[in-house]
Amino acid sequence: MPWRDNVDPYWILVSEMMLQQTQVSRVIPKFAAFIEAFPTISELAAAETGDVLRLWSGLGYNRRARYLHSSAGVITAEHDGAVPSDRAQLEALPGIGPNTAGAILAYAYSQPVVYIETNIRTVYLHHFFHGQTGIDDKALLPLIENTLPRDRVREWYWALMDYGVFLKSSLPNPSRSSKHHTKQSTFEGSDRQVRGNIIRALTKHSMSIPELSAHINDPRFDHILRDLDKENLITIQNNTVKL
Repeated sequence: MPWRDNVDPYWILVSEMMLQQTQVSRVIPKFAAFIEAFPTISELAAAETGDVLRLWSGLGYNRRARYLHSSAGVITAEHDGAVPSDRAQLEALPGIGPNTAGAILAYAYSQPVVYIETNIRTVYLHHFFHGQTGIDDKALLPLIENTLPRDRVREWYWALMDYGVFLKSSLPNPSRSSKHHTKQSTFEGSDRQVRGNIIRALTKHSMSIPELSAHINDPRFDHILRDLDKENLITIQNNTVKL
């Protein structure tokens, strides 16, 4: 994983945003292309949103690209281009919640912070709550804190992540014991698929609304197009749609 070979805070920020709800195998090639196009946070901040979305297309949950782009702008304007090493400042950035902030602090700055991610959750459920169900993350937090070393924090969390992946591959998924476990909805035929198809079509060139509608050919087109416009993922001018 390139973000393990280089723990530059910008690389960690990009990787953590990409890894939200997306498998590592899909992220790696997108990450490489993204960093090549925007090698610094200031260059990402200065980029057009449409260019960011073009590179992101295929990862899904495209609003993450807008959040990352917006965060780059805030970091450049308010933090002199340095990814914050303070949890509150990180959580104030668009699209960054407690767990993403914790991951950035652990991997970019090796701070001994407590955070939960699906693979980390898997390890603690397997060893401390085997055979139980409905376990709240609140029950895991003190265990994570009590086992967390005060040095080599990033290596510790890397080990937990890899071990969690191993457990999932060799056992019935222990995460099912969690109160917070949810099965991801089917992508095929979903609104997410239609949203992705619209974004993907517009990565090639702008289109008139009728042209785009004919290309997508889905009864949900109108309301999904309005949603994308409200989220500032597309712009509509003079009946023409573009990223």
